[in-house]
Amino acid sequence: MNTDHAPLLDGSPKMRVILAIIENVADTDATVLIRGESGVGKDLVARAIHAQSARKAGPFVKVNCAAIPSGLLESELFGHEKGAFTGAHRRKPGQFEYAHGGTLYLDEIAELPLTLQAKLLHVLQDFRFTRVGGQGELAVEARVIAATNRDLEQSLTRGEFREDLYYRLNVVELRIPPLRERREEIPQLAHWFLARFNAQYGRQKQLTPETLARLTEHPWSGNVRELENAVRRMVVLTDGEQAFEALVAHGRNGRNGHNGHAAAAGPARPVTESLREIARRGARDAERKALAEVLERVRWNRAEASRILKVSYKTLLNKITECELTAPARRLV
Repeated sequence: MNTDHAPLLDGSPKMRVILAIIENVADTDATVLIRGESGVGKDLVARAIHAQSARKAGPFVKVNCAAIPSGLLESELFGHEKGAFTGAHRRKPGQFEYAHGGTLYLDEIAELPLTLQAKLLHVLQDFRFTRVGGQGELAVEARVIAATNRDLEQSLTRGEFREDLYYRLNVVELRIPPLRERREEIPQLAHWFLARFNAQYGRQKQLTPETLARLTEHPWSGNVRELENAVRRMVVLTDGEQAFEALVAHGRNGRNGHNGHAAAAGPARPVTESLREIARRGARDAERKALAEVLERVRWNRAEASRILKVSYKTLLNKITECELTAPARRLV
């Protein structure tokens, strides 16, 4: 197995069970359905299946069904012929063709429109399909892995997901447990992310035993992805570790706000945001802080900032606008 993936797949008894299943099914052509909360590492499991299969020398092609507008998804999956629709100036192969000889990973499969679910079911039966606007059938040889964080059984009940496609995809089901159910992995994962981001950003940050303990105790509603971003902030920000400690302390004080010491603080403000909204706001605040610090460090040299943050210049400008950051006025000499 690729050692880059090992920390996530063998760090706890629950993940070792997942790893054993991966080893059993990797060399088969069985379709795999990976399920779990957002951020648990479904992509990593899909890549591990591919890496252990006889197709490992072939392509691993990922399609996020939620990230592509429904009107373009059919063309993205199956390709189109020149003139198939307005803007189709040339023939374009689809992701099924690009995955020939390898693995096609359909992430967020529950977001696939019903009309495309029917076509996908047909393709999965014999791996033959027609490009949008095309006539002749194409044959492709690929293994399909699908993933979702949605409750597919509820989607079946509501008529949002085809039952026949559900059973066609769910040949082998892998349920990835959330990080809070495998806390023993957290120290190993934290050190792995720390080494990766130290190398990426040219830093030499270390985690104190106290911070490591806090990381292990944290609920991690965003799972491994949230932990990864927390460690990234600790590496990028000069006070990243202290900021995380303050966040944990704030959360702890908030939970204990009913005791006598907090009586003078007045009534707590009722929570009106969902956990997802709170997480998004926290991520935005952390992103704004990291962006502001880097820009200040390079004296608002945007090209240099985009290089350090490893984003395109255009993305950096968009982020500066989103975060409402303004370059300091130049002094007049």
